Amino acid sequence: MQITDVRVRRFEKEGNRMKGIATITLDNCFIVTDIRIIDGEKGLFIAMPSRKTATGEYKDIAHPLDQETRNMFQDAIMEEFNNTELPEEE
Repeated sequence: MQITDVRVRRFEKEGNRMKGIATITLDNCFIVTDIRIIDGEKGLFIAMPSRKTATGEYKDIAHPLDQETRNMFQDAIMEEFNNTELPEEE
């Protein structure tokens, strides 16, 4: 499996730990959207798309099954994040 495209939308909102949203394409045939880029206590990390359950908990909709794949996603997303400019304020 290869990540064939990464798109990042950066934003900066006062008091918001979320710094962007990413979309990745796998093997030019499968897209995962709404991967959040979060500024945590130990730096930036990715949070996979999730939904709120009836009990109020959040459950991932899609996620890597092993650390190697998660690292591959995170490395590709962070590289694109670092190469993407913040949009200009209007």
